[in-house]
Amino acid sequence: MRREEDRGAGVARRLLTVSVATGVVVLVAGCGMFDRGHDGGPPHGGMGSRSAPAGAGLPQSDEPADLDPADLTTEIDNEYWPMEPGTQWVYRETDEEGQELRVVVTVTSETKEIADGATARVVRDTVTRRGEVVEDTFDWYAQDPDGTIWYLGEDTAEFEDGRVATTEGSFEAGLDGALPGVIVPADPAVGMAYRQEFYRGEAEDNGEVLSLDEQAEVPAGHYDRALLTKDTITIEPDVLEYKLYAPGVGPVLVLGVSGGGGREELVEVGTVPAEVAEAAGTVPLGEPYE
Repeated sequence: MRREEDRGAGVARRLLTVSVATGVVVLVAGCGMFDRGHDGGPPHGGMGSRSAPAGAGLPQSDEPADLDPADLTTEIDNEYWPMEPGTQWVYRETDEEGQELRVVVTVTSETKEIADGATARVVRDTVTRRGEVVEDTFDWYAQDPDGTIWYLGEDTAEFEDGRVATTEGSFEAGLDGALPGVIVPADPAVGMAYRQEFYRGEAEDNGEVLSLDEQAEVPAGHYDRALLTKDTITIEPDVLEYKLYAPGVGPVLVLGVSGGGGREELVEVGTVPAEVAEAAGTVPLGEPYE
């Protein structure tokens, strides 16, 4: 997965208020998310309806994962991010200079054998600015029997003037000490904390469930009952993001609130033809596949 701090920053200013003592998170944003209840009561969301101790058996930092690669499947149907081959999400993002980026995420029909023995679904994540590719990534995901989505690595490249500038951040679970991480737990509960990816010194991302009952208003529509996570990076402690996943849809809104700030919002979600889903997983990074 591309590190979110690389996706651009410095967009419209927002007010963020976090009450640690009560566990209530309230964001006041131009999109109107986290509105107050229709009866004028407390904000929607907050602690959600289920709670769990931090960790809840999920891997932290460089801990071994209690995971048998043979148990993983490429059929990913977690409620908060179903990855049916051919599904495509289009996002709008703003970079540090205020320029607009287009992010296209496509679930390909391709799979990859990972070094740790797992088979992963290949998902392509392409970022363009004014039609020019600035970053392109093959992300690798799989799901365990309980429904947890695991992140098994990425092949990523950043481009300048049409040429690869760096492949920093690429890793594969099972190679050079890299470990699989959790993207969405099977049954999220408030307080769950987990590593999202671990490749020492390169990719050390973490997630924590804050709420299960939030709202988001984005160009693609209004979503409720959204999962809210707090995402941090161990090796970049100033970076903090809040991400919302809508049931049956996937990620719909990302707000960067520290380490650059930013906003990435879902514009549309749909299905591409089978030949496009195949090409997305086979055409080399940096080249068009649609």
